[in-house]
Amino acid sequence: MNFWEKITGNDMTREMKAFEARVKMLPTDYQAAWEEIDGHLWPHSNFSGRNLMPILDGVLSLLEETAADGQSVREVLGDDIKGFCSALAGEEGAKSFRDKWREQLNKNIAKKLGK
Repeated sequence: MNFWEKITGNDMTREMKAFEARVKMLPTDYQAAWEEIDGHLWPHSNFSGRNLMPILDGVLSLLEETAADGQSVREVLGDDIKGFCSALAGEEGAKSFRDKWREQLNKNIAKKLGK
């Protein structure tokens, strides 16, 4: 990826279009689950959102494999998709702005208290 693509976000646009093309190949219930997952993961992104690309790719691969095996989307993800996304983002270390600000605030308070 060159500097210009990174600045303009063209690389991410291409990746998202590729994800959309892959999602269109999935069954309808999987497409609906993807939309929900996509919506729940973006709050865990950094400024550019590039930290989510490997996570989104992994989730989409999981959905593709399980759809090919004939499993239902609820068997794979369960009923709590929001919890699935939170756990997934937490395991991958995707921190939201809120998490980063909380860490910074805790560090500043610890400094002031002399710890």
